[in-house]
Formats: sequence, C-alpha cells, structure tokens
Amino acid sequence: MAQTAVVDADTGLSHQELARRHGLTAAGRLPSLLEYSRHLWSYRHFIAAFANAKVTASLGSTRLGVVWQVLTPLINAGVYYVIFGLLIKTGSGRIENFVAYLCAGVFIFGFTQSVVQAGAQAITGNMGLIRALHFPRASLPIAIALVEVRNMVASIVVLLSIMLLTGEPLTFQWLMIFPVLLLQIIFNAGLALFVSRLGAKVHDIRQLIPYIMRIWMYGSAILYPVSFFAERVHGWQLAVVEANPLLIFIELTRHSLMEGITLAGPPGRLWIEAVIWTLLVGIGGYVYFWRGEKGYGRG
Repeated sequence: MAQTAVVDADTGLSHQELARRHGLTAAGRLPSLLEYSRHLWSYRHFIAAFANAKVTASLGSTRLGVVWQVLTPLINAGVYYVIFGLLIKTGSGRIENFVAYLCAGVFIFGFTQSVVQAGAQAITGNMGLIRALHFPRASLPIAIALVEVRNMVASIVVLLSIMLLTGEPLTFQWLMIFPVLLLQIIFNAGLALFVSRLGAKVHDIRQLIPYIMRIWMYGSAILYPVSFFAERVHGWQLAVVEANPLLIFIELTRHSLMEGITLAGPPGRLWIEAVIWTLLVGIGGYVYFWRGEKGYGRG
C-alpha cells in the first residue's frame, strides 16, 4: 500500500518538501562523495591543528624532542648497514655507494611504514573524539599522514646530507625528488585511509601489520641491490616483484639522487607505474573509507 505524504497545516507543504527547502537530510544518510569532499575541505584547519597536536604530544615528553625525527631513521640505517653492509656485504662489488643506496631505501620505506602503523589506529585510538564531536572521520587518517609528512621533511634534509657526504654530486636531477615525494604523500594518504577503516573493522590487523611491513621491506630492495631479484626470479614472478609500489618509489628516489645505479626498469616505466599506484591507492583508499563513514564510532 502506498504511503500518504504528511502535509504541514500551516504551509500546505509535505514534510519531505519542507526538509528539502531547508537543507535537511535523513539522519544517518551517507553523503555523496562530492558532498563529503566539500565537508572535509571545510575542516582543513582542524586537520592541520590536530596534526600539530599529535606531533607535540608524541615528542613533547622526550628530552630530545624533534631530534628523534632525524635520529630514528639514522639509527635504523646504521643498524642495517652494520649487518648488511659490513657483515653480510650484500652490496659488495655491486653498488659503489652502498651507504647512500641503503639510506635512500630505509628513509623512503620508513615514511610509508610510519603512516601504516599509525593509520591502523586512527579510528580506534580516537573513539572518544569520534563519539563526542561531529566531523568527517577522514580528518583523522589524513592528519596522521600530515604528521608523517612533517617528520619526513627533516629526514629528507638528512638524506640529502648523506648523499653529499658519501660523494654523490649535486645535480639538477635532485629536483626530481620533489615529485617523487608528492606522489608518495598521496599514496600514503590513501593507504592511511584504507588501513584506518580496516583497523576499525578488524582490530586484530594491528597485530599483523609489523609482520606485513617486514615482508614488504624485504621485497622492496632496501638491504640489497635490486638486481638480486632478476637473478633469482623470472617471468611473471619478476614482474610482480618489480611492481611493488614501495620499490618503485625507492628506485625513483635513488635515480634522482644517485649516479650510475642499476634500476628495476627504465625510469619512464617507473614513473608511469608510480602515477598508477598513486591514483589507485589514493582514490581507492579515499572511496573505501568514505563508504564506511556512518559506521565509525558505533558498537
């Protein structure tokens, strides 16, 4: 049986028409992607303030403060160099400047790793804020991505210094590091949005992330020359390994800052693959997160 529209006695309009005229929408309705994007943009100042607060909270209680933004990747690179550079000698006879090669991989991989680890708790770690205030929930993982961008700025300064100190010449090609980082920032934001929703739905994913990232690291040619892959796998297996997005970002970084290194493929192909991964993960992660907007904070 068809439902009869309820009419307001004073205006003679149905309640649905009154709601439309005054911009009212049904409670719990998922906004369109365009509406959601506009709403999110209006909260850009909140996102920036929240990111600044996260940085202050994470470093304010330590004696060295922001120095840890530089020390952490340096310590990681130092440990890996002792093990893989001095003891195992994975780069011996293959890479002339193994220190710079290793540091480029460690710094770029660490950028994405930090985003994934923090992004998995973007929703579950802010339930009080989510339940108390109304705002687009994508603000939280995007703010986390911004925090890591800020940390990466200090890391890049250190990485460039390492390149110079280890004998890499300063060339105009170094400017290519900026579009590489821009693509990775968008990629990381999409990844943060994806793991945020996944972490809100499957809490156990946080326990798996350290293992996932460790496997990802070993598949990204950080600790050894990328030529190792071509020597051990072939055909479609090699294609899958070399399609790893983090390997692509690392290879483009090395190509921008270092001379005479062997890459996983032609630079043009690596750039195309980097753009494809950025669009796929950036847009896909955003849409995936948006689809779950109404469920965050419930239960």
